[in-house]
Amino acid sequence: MSEKALRVLACGDVYGKFDVLFSRVRAIQKKSGQFDLLLCVGSFFGSGPESQALWEEYKSGAKKAPIQTYVLGANNQDTVKYFQDVDGCELAPDITYLGRKGVFAGASGLQIAYLSGIESSSDPAPAYCFTAKDITSLKLSLLSNKKFKGVDILLTSTWPKDVWNYGNPTTDVDLKTCGSEQVANLAAHLKPRYHFSALQGENYERLPYRNHVVLQESAQHVSRFIALASVGNPGKKKCIYAFTIVPMSLMDATELVKQPLDVSENPYRKAGRESKKSHAARASEEESAQQFFFDLKQPQGKRQSDGRGRQQGQAKQPRKHPQPTGPCWFCLASPEVEKHLVVSIGEHCYIALAKGGLTSDHVLILPIGHYQAMVDLSSEVVEECEKYKASLKKFYKSKEKRYVMFERNYRSQHLQLQIVQPGTPYFYVELDSGEKLFHRIKKNFPLQFGREVLASEVILNIPTRADWKACKLSQDEEESQAKAFQREFKPFDFSLED
Repeated sequence: MSEKALRVLACGDVYGKFDVLFSRVRAIQKKSGQFDLLLCVGSFFGSGPESQALWEEYKSGAKKAPIQTYVLGANNQDTVKYFQDVDGCELAPDITYLGRKGVFAGASGLQIAYLSGIESSSDPAPAYCFTAKDITSLKLSLLSNKKFKGVDILLTSTWPKDVWNYGNPTTDVDLKTCGSEQVANLAAHLKPRYHFSALQGENYERLPYRNHVVLQESAQHVSRFIALASVGNPGKKKCIYAFTIVPMSLMDATELVKQPLDVSENPYRKAGRESKKSHAARASEEESAQQFFFDLKQPQGKRQSDGRGRQQGQAKQPRKHPQPTGPCWFCLASPEVEKHLVVSIGEHCYIALAKGGLTSDHVLILPIGHYQAMVDLSSEVVEECEKYKASLKKFYKSKEKRYVMFERNYRSQHLQLQIVQPGTPYFYVELDSGEKLFHRIKKNFPLQFGREVLASEVILNIPTRADWKACKLSQDEEESQAKAFQREFKPFDFSLED
């Protein structure tokens, strides 16, 4: 393990069960070695007299926490009394209240943002609540730094609203009522590598999600949201999460932005989702945060129109990247993509086994973004597609296997295996002998023609598999095939090269 790495424990609501929590922590450390700190989200204190009496033993030092512990503030009126200083303070030996909101930066370089309480729209709000002003203040304290890339950890007692979008939705909470829009807004801007919440009594670990738009922004680190159950819950749901983390400020940039295969789209970048604040307010906030490519500043005074809908001096806006009109099974950012079939991911393209593959070597080369035809592709995407083609050729030759590469070059839902653009729609076939065949496409060309040819009696002799929908495998079988292919293809995969 790196000397820069920290070993961290996070836990959900304690509700005054201090002995239960710290006994569990001691057992973990006895088995796995010492951890550096414990982060508690949700309600640390209970409301009953037993909880208060037990707490007095820790406050006096008669009992001690086995690890440096950091907690969030009250979530109800009954426990406000335990938190005397809104800016944070030591509650007992080795147990510290972080405060109402803020950023904790330790000597290690680890940066922890935190927000105590539950959401309120009242002004003034109760002492156990946060408001939109608290969110704005916390965001600006970080986003005013032009070098800001995100925080290592975000602690909020309340879940962010719609965090399950594009991911793995939980069945244990009411999705309509659970979560705070304000916390979702905070998480979207702070880009935490880990975000912990509680209060719902459930354990939910969301798939990691991106913090950048594929092909439109530079790659950034992924975020992980983890909700934890309460300590000592009768269902034995997971209440403590252990992990190792190297502070972002000390990490190599390439290592930091690596994307796991199960990464999903950002849940807070939902189409059509808009905050209730005005457009002007959003523009002002985005400008101050320096989070966008386009300069939102407008010079003073009016500009003359050029007669074509643009003002003089205003640069022509680049053509917007096309978006799918409906669900797309091949856009890597789409929730419809079956990521267990993905074998390799480059900067602009990826390869995956075909759904309902004709053989375990039936591979697709696809652009990461949504493109329908060759004319839409940039030179970088075409170049990487060619690199994947070359790698696959070497791979099949090394196995002394014959191969056939098909290409459809006309506007379909999502481009597959594009090579050249002769100026007219065509169907292209490349044989392992080097022979290349072109056919000009006219109206009503069958979408699955290539697959139908491969499945025909004269080639693979499996005509019953011409339609992939008629020969589906289980996800376990598909995943097994993809992993087997990935292992064999690894020596030829240029995307893994340093």
